[in-house]
Amino acid sequence: MIASYSFHEVASDEFNEAAAYYDTEHRGLGSLFIDAVVSAIDHIRAYPESCAVLRDRNRRMLVNGFPYSLVYSFVGGHVRILAVAHCSRRPYYWSGRR
Repeated sequence: MIASYSFHEVASDEFNEAAAYYDTEHRGLGSLFIDAVVSAIDHIRAYPESCAVLRDRNRRMLVNGFPYSLVYSFVGGHVRILAVAHCSRRPYYWSGRR
């Protein structure tokens, strides 16, 4: 199964801000971050129920090589990315997102 997906508006901002930050730290690192997130999304879309459940129907996929995770829900064949969350900051800050 390849599920459709979308980003919560704030998650999209988090993604772009993290990529921009990594690019300022080291040229090209932002692109590597983007590639890692896209790879994680591809995995989620192919196997949406394979990741750990956090609470309710929300799940988490770690981003390979970076201290980030993708928090998402999977309902009705659609993946909704709720947060691009740094693993060491504010746990569950995204819990009000749908």
